[in-house]
Amino acid sequence: MTPPVPEPARQVHPVHPVDEIPPVHKLAAFGLQHVLAMYAGAVAVPLIVGSAMKLSPADLAYLITADLLVCGIATLIQCVGFWRFGVRLPIMQGCTFAAVSPMVLIGTGGGGLPAIYGSVIVAGLAIMLLAPVFGKLLRFFPPLVTGTVILIIGLSLLPVAGNWAAGGAGSADFGEPENLALAAFVLAVVLGVQRFAPAFLSRIAVLIGIVVGLAVAVPFGFTDFGGVGDAHWLGISTPFHFGAPAFEASAIASMLVVALVTMTETTGDFIAVGEMTDRRIEPRTLADGLRADGLSTVLGGVFNTFPYTAYAQNVGLVGMTRVRSRWVVAAAGGILVLLGLLPKLGAVVAAIPAPVLGGAGLVMFGTVAASGLRTLAQVDFKGNDNLTVVAVSVAVGMLPVGVPTVYEKFPDWFQTVMNSGISAGCLTAITLNLLFNHLGPKGGSAVDGSAVDGFEARGTEAGGSEAPGIPAQGGSAAPEPDGLTGRRGEDAVEKSREETV
Repeated sequence: MTPPVPEPARQVHPVHPVDEIPPVHKLAAFGLQHVLAMYAGAVAVPLIVGSAMKLSPADLAYLITADLLVCGIATLIQCVGFWRFGVRLPIMQGCTFAAVSPMVLIGTGGGGLPAIYGSVIVAGLAIMLLAPVFGKLLRFFPPLVTGTVILIIGLSLLPVAGNWAAGGAGSADFGEPENLALAAFVLAVVLGVQRFAPAFLSRIAVLIGIVVGLAVAVPFGFTDFGGVGDAHWLGISTPFHFGAPAFEASAIASMLVVALVTMTETTGDFIAVGEMTDRRIEPRTLADGLRADGLSTVLGGVFNTFPYTAYAQNVGLVGMTRVRSRWVVAAAGGILVLLGLLPKLGAVVAAIPAPVLGGAGLVMFGTVAASGLRTLAQVDFKGNDNLTVVAVSVAVGMLPVGVPTVYEKFPDWFQTVMNSGISAGCLTAITLNLLFNHLGPKGGSAVDGSAVDGFEARGTEAGGSEAPGIPAQGGSAAPEPDGLTGRRGEDAVEKSREETV
């Protein structure tokens, strides 16, 4: 009797770390960590705009809860995605600071909130229409440009962490030694946990640092929970709460400039996260992510909030913790939705002292800058002008960070573009890469592929590999771009799965 022929074993395709779904308890812990990392920045925009327009405390509270709600929805759209919306990477969404000055001018110039929201809706629609065009520009981001932009993102964020560590910009006790001591204590806790704690705890080192810092801050009088008692238990943002949107030409023009700036910044953030997670950005995924930004911005105009973009501070958290799952950030989006619907919970989070956030921010934002250096380490700087490209781009990007009033005599549209160190440095890096490596007699000289092939989606590094990323455990400098398949082999598959949440 002939034995039965066994069925061929089904091939099991490993799940990429970006797509893995951690257990619920890890989702909650990692997600809360992302929320705490971006919360202060998220509520700052409605606070600044509302205060400049002299809104009542009740209206300010309404703006904040509406912002948190749409932040959560925007994050879910970006991480989970549907159809052609969402980059499907661990990207946290929040209100862009690039829009603050134009919105204040629009709101205080007679247009009020309706004119702001009208311009925000038009800007969101424009971003959705321009997303496919912008996606084709990915070839202008070789590693030379990518590493420079990521470095500028990290350096631009460090003053934010410094202000938090000193007590928060504008606070009465700014720079007091006890503020800096608390920030240093939180920094020490984060580093200690990351170095000596077990793997799971080391990946929530920022969350542990913030919780321990808050526990120390309470008995020393750093916190004020008075706003918790005043906050409502339930708050729902209704469309056009402040009136029907008004569409004014001047307001729309200024917000369209903001849209171009935010698209440039978001592109840099997407590329940074793509390298950290070993899932490189393609033109189509870039367009999908920008289209999600546009949709979220339209929702912001409808639900009484502002334009949305990727938050760079959470990019640093991804690199630091090595937790690459997009579902972790989606869980953070769900937490933000709850905070937007339950203002009392939002008030509890808002009571975290600025120095506590500052201590954690120094690690996260520094990680972003270090990621840029790691990418640049793969670029050849011998016998070419690549060093000049990096040097001038970083200088231009840092100029408005170090001297915030440097462009105050220039037109508003120019300030909107150049006052953002990220967009200024990004545009400079792209332009100089084209100038030194693609135009004129030097265009075909013996320059490393990382510069000459600048029109490729990722370029080629000195070592012959592509798309340097953040290795999962700091071992190799440049993981292969194939994710968990192909050249990396089964051992790399198992290693990556073990190192992921």
